[in-house]
Amino acid sequence: MGRFSVSLRCAQAGDAPVLVELWADVMRRADHRQLLSDVLEVIEDAAADEDQRIVVAECDGEVAGAVHLRATTLTAINLEPTVQVISPHVLPRHRRHGIGRALIEAAVGFAEERGIGHLATAASSGSRDANRFMARLAFGSQAVLRVASTHAVRAQLTARRPALERSGRQLTQVLAARRSQRRQQSHSS
Repeated sequence: MGRFSVSLRCAQAGDAPVLVELWADVMRRADHRQLLSDVLEVIEDAAADEDQRIVVAECDGEVAGAVHLRATTLTAINLEPTVQVISPHVLPRHRRHGIGRALIEAAVGFAEERGIGHLATAASSGSRDANRFMARLAFGSQAVLRVASTHAVRAQLTARRPALERSGRQLTQVLAARRSQRRQQSHSS
């Protein structure tokens, strides 16, 4: 196997078409024009915010992969400073050439520049290769991110309501009955 020249740089507006191709599986469902607009907005936001960076990896002058980095907290509740390593992707024709490792090295450097001691990333649950790659680089499982449409969750909540509620007895009626019982108990004491 020959040697590959890998270089890293910050994303520019001209990278948007290849970033749409690269991140297509993690972007919203929309037409190509809208996705292009989305990526341009993400590039502009990252360029304007020192706590964000989109790193593009080039292999022999051709865009081969990219990652979005964001310095933030682990969660809105856990305020541990963390660098989110968002959507590290490598185009299929460039895999196994050190591009992914170079992108993760960029994430480590970004965290070290800010004195941040943790990185967090996610890989599609169905991507065995990506999950194995992250595990080899010391990323452990912290949580499972589950996603559903609002409509689907509403349907499940409705279907799983207690029989008492489904039979027509409203929560307000239940609460009124409880208040009435408490009043009766306090008067009989």
